[in-house]
Amino acid sequence: MTTVRKTITLTDAQDDWIKAQVASGDYTNDSEYFRDLIRREQDKASALKAAIDEGVASGPSNRSLDEIWAAAEARYRVSNG
Repeated sequence: MTTVRKTITLTDAQDDWIKAQVASGDYTNDSEYFRDLIRREQDKASALKAAIDEGVASGPSNRSLDEIWAAAEARYRVSNG
């Protein structure tokens, strides 16, 4: 795999955050931190696309908007306990 060097500009606060992540031992250097962020964003984008595709493929719902909303609120409460 080839690599490409990028130059980015950060605020002091952003730089301090990244340095803290590296200092905590979670990452060995700044590049590893950024690569991890990019991988996570790619995973989220893939999961979102899959969810949208699943929703489109399922077709129209027979439930009312109130029923859909209540089910979404219930799922939110369970997942955010």
